[in-house]
Amino acid sequence: MPRPYSLDLRARVVATFKAGKSCRQVAAEFSIGVSTAIRWTGRERETGSPAALPMGGKRPYVLADEREWVLRRVTERPDITLQEMLAELAGRGVKVSYYGLWNFCRHLGLRFKKNRARQRTGSARRGAAARAMAEPPRQNRPETAGVHR
Repeated sequence: MPRPYSLDLRARVVATFKAGKSCRQVAAEFSIGVSTAIRWTGRERETGSPAALPMGGKRPYVLADEREWVLRRVTERPDITLQEMLAELAGRGVKVSYYGLWNFCRHLGLRFKKNRARQRTGSARRGAAARAMAEPPRQNRPETAGVHR
């Protein structure tokens, strides 16, 4: 995101507007957008300063108050899905998106990795082929050394 305009420029724009020029004239004179000049003069009128609002920073997590509950829930039931936790949070009156819950769990260091016990079974042929592809190739096998087909 680009940096905000300097306070010096903002103050000169507001001062020129207060001197009697219209926002369109001020915008043309300083090569800024008309809406920008209007916003700066409005901010000067409301707050007393045309200074930019703070940028960036970290917003707190929506689920920050539910941290202990989320940790306890995952400890009680390690195979819980995020969809199930979303439903339980909605029952508690907490409104959060799937991504918000996922991001919060990632922040807490919770990972929902697949393991052998949770994997579904597939065809035996496909599984054998996948395992063969995953194994490193054998080098210098004595039973095939020097044999050409």
